Amino acid sequence: MTTASANDRLDRLTDYPFTRLATLLSGITPRANVEPTVMSIGEPQHQPPALIDEVLRANAHLWGKYPPVAGTPDWRAAAADWLNRRYALPAGLFDPETSVLPAAGTREALFQTALLAVPERKNGQVPAVLMPNPFYAVYEGAGLLAGGEPVFLPATRETGFLPDLDALDPELLARTALFYLCTPANPQGAAADAAYLTRAIALARQYDFVLAVDECYAEIYLDTPPTGVLEVAAGLDHGGQPWANLLVFHSLSKRSNAAGLRSGFVAGDPTLIARFSRLRSYSNAGTPLPLLAASAALWRDEAHVLENRAAYRAKFAAAEEALQGRYGYYRPAGGFFLWLDVGDGEEATRRLWAEGGIRVLPGAYLTRSLPGEPNAGAPYIRVALVHDTETIARACSAFPRILG
Repeated sequence: MTTASANDRLDRLTDYPFTRLATLLSGITPRANVEPTVMSIGEPQHQPPALIDEVLRANAHLWGKYPPVAGTPDWRAAAADWLNRRYALPAGLFDPETSVLPAAGTREALFQTALLAVPERKNGQVPAVLMPNPFYAVYEGAGLLAGGEPVFLPATRETGFLPDLDALDPELLARTALFYLCTPANPQGAAADAAYLTRAIALARQYDFVLAVDECYAEIYLDTPPTGVLEVAAGLDHGGQPWANLLVFHSLSKRSNAAGLRSGFVAGDPTLIARFSRLRSYSNAGTPLPLLAASAALWRDEAHVLENRAAYRAKFAAAEEALQGRYGYYRPAGGFFLWLDVGDGEEATRRLWAEGGIRVLPGAYLTRSLPGEPNAGAPYIRVALVHDTETIARACSAFPRILG
């Protein structure tokens, strides 16, 4: 491919965070007497539920069929039933036939959201795609490749680790096409409350943009179940359109330790879901029928989720005991990450790998420098508590020894 025929928007993206991490650590070999511990990626290491294999075997005869874009009636019913249970939605308000679609985890659906939400111009201007800073790299890539302008909103300790909605400029909101919001946040673990989500919904409807709420960590929490955007929207005066301007994303990767299943869903505004279905008819291969059957079984089972949540609580307790409040440690409301202030995230990442065989992710790779401000993520590292409790305790106990 010549330069003339390439999509030059790709060149405006930085390398993906894990590509940058590989470059940072290239040439560094951990000490020979340490066993590497990968805490850089949010890939749960718990054993996936046995029912996945059971359901896949029972539905093996369906591998020869093309899957429908909308999933199966049984899968749609399972996803809707879970939303109704988890968020106590009023009976009959959520329609599984018009308001939910399967997705390959959340990444694929989050990316495609920009393709359906970002127009060529919004009020005569380049459309803005809002996202928290730090952010999931897919938000930036999706917004830019769809022709929008990624706009990074500070989500620091001072703002409660969520964007300050009252600080948004009306001129920016007037050209906003899409707002990605992650709650519980990746990496800080902050969870938006009902008042915050009510304000976000009001802005989306006032300025007519899509509010895309990434709730893939909603089932991993320490104390209180995080509030969901559909739960809040259901209690508002909605004029017969409760999910207007809203899309929500959920996945089995974290909830069920089934990252390899690549199964989740997008739900919300029926008009947007219909456009999603049209887009996916051209762009998506669909979730295979045996995987849809396994996914339906997982959405219906809560026992493995309770065990999963208990395991994460034990791991956070081990990390808390090992760190003893160092590096600005705090108990996040949800998710399974630590967001630690180590002074220089890249240098700390190199030292942890070289001296302890512990692989973490520099916070600078999840953030962008804003005008007049240094990169707010530069002092941080993100640590994924995805291993067993003993491994977490051992690794976190090494941090003070290595980093001081």
